Amino acid sequence: MVSRILLSDSYDPYFNLAVEDCIFRSMSPNQRVLFLWRNQDTVVIGRSQNPWKECNIAKMEQENISLARRQSGGGAVFHDLGNTNFTFMAGKPGYSKEVSTDIVLQGLKSLGIDGYANGRNDLVVGEGDSMRKFSGSAYKETKDRGFHHGTLLLSADLSRLANYLNPDPKKLQSKGISSVRSRVMNLEEVSSDIDHDTVCEAIIDAFCDYYGQTPTIETISPEALPDLPGFVDKFSEQSSWEWNYGKSPQFTHTLDERFKWGGVEVHLDLKNAQIIAAKTFTDSLYPDPIEQLAERLVGVAYRSDAISECLDALINDFPEQTTELQELKYWLVKAVS
Repeated sequence: MVSRILLSDSYDPYFNLAVEDCIFRSMSPNQRVLFLWRNQDTVVIGRSQNPWKECNIAKMEQENISLARRQSGGGAVFHDLGNTNFTFMAGKPGYSKEVSTDIVLQGLKSLGIDGYANGRNDLVVGEGDSMRKFSGSAYKETKDRGFHHGTLLLSADLSRLANYLNPDPKKLQSKGISSVRSRVMNLEEVSSDIDHDTVCEAIIDAFCDYYGQTPTIETISPEALPDLPGFVDKFSEQSSWEWNYGKSPQFTHTLDERFKWGGVEVHLDLKNAQIIAAKTFTDSLYPDPIEQLAERLVGVAYRSDAISECLDALINDFPEQTTELQELKYWLVKAVS
């Protein structure tokens, strides 16, 4: 089996995830690949997760944090440049997540870090109450190949991780997969001089030692892209709202607010991030436009610009209640962000 090693110079999560998926889909079954990469300020969610449940979308938008949905399952994670990502891919029967995990651990051991696998997909140091997680993994398999990708927390801003992965309390029910949050740590607490380059070099050395091959390292970026069939389309899909938000599982969102002119409740049923049913309730003395809102929201994408357009049309049809409906619009647009 032939080995291949790729390093990404890009911090764009959509580029890196598109590269990963294109390599996986196009690679020969008799090939194994190690791909090392980093993302800048991104929340990455699993393929079956609901971003409105897992993330603080409003805070992410305020602070220019990207949302990216990966092709594999698992939970939500925050990536910044203090986080190194690894991907191992191989055709079957050569694919083994146990082997790839051992390669990562051997690489870290060469840097003086004695980690071990704990449970289904975590790498940790310490035992008992002092056990701390520094890596999580996810997997994807097809009939003839598989991949294992994961994170390594080196010097990530863990306070921001908590900010973006702990959404404001909402009346939100979902059929999606809830993230399991654990106590985490950065590896710089164990080895103060650790960084992305040293970790990549250690994992590459362990990979080459295990397989007895030393392939030429390929550095890739948007300016130095290897020939990957279908990459342009995959990059477009990976970057799109339809993939990152629209692939959300069916869920229900209930919103309520009280204004000087009355209270409003909005109940929304959503599928693929599109409103498929809506009900509104109000004690306003002039309920007509709010009743109309329920009908007009059906079929609208669950995104702030689409909601805003819907409310603008409603205001145009009920000009005598412009002030009240502007307040309603401001609240509802903010609430769905």
